[in-house]
Amino acid sequence: MAVTLSPSAVDRIRTYLAETPGGIGLRFGVRKSGCSGFAYVVDIAKAAGPDDTIFETDGVAVRVDAHSLPQVDGTVIDFVSQGLNQQFVFRNPRVAAECGCGESFTTDEQAA
Repeated sequence: MAVTLSPSAVDRIRTYLAETPGGIGLRFGVRKSGCSGFAYVVDIAKAAGPDDTIFETDGVAVRVDAHSLPQVDGTVIDFVSQGLNQQFVFRNPRVAAECGCGESFTTDEQAA
């Protein structure tokens, strides 16, 4: 099991952590949403969760709760800049389908 960060994501998260007093890493997970099932949730973690699994890339911790882990296991988090637009991009091998607007996704486990 793993969630990893690209070098550009590591740099961006380090910037956010430097600007966030008490930040201990990135919180990454999912919530029920949209027409396909799940939407990603990303925030700066300020406290450890009781069921967090912690993945580290170049000294940056990514905290994933037990409920979210089956849906995001294997994800590579990237940060891309295209013109004036900047965003995190999630390369999740578990995604089986996405809704038309790209806001939510379904995994193979959900589809079964």
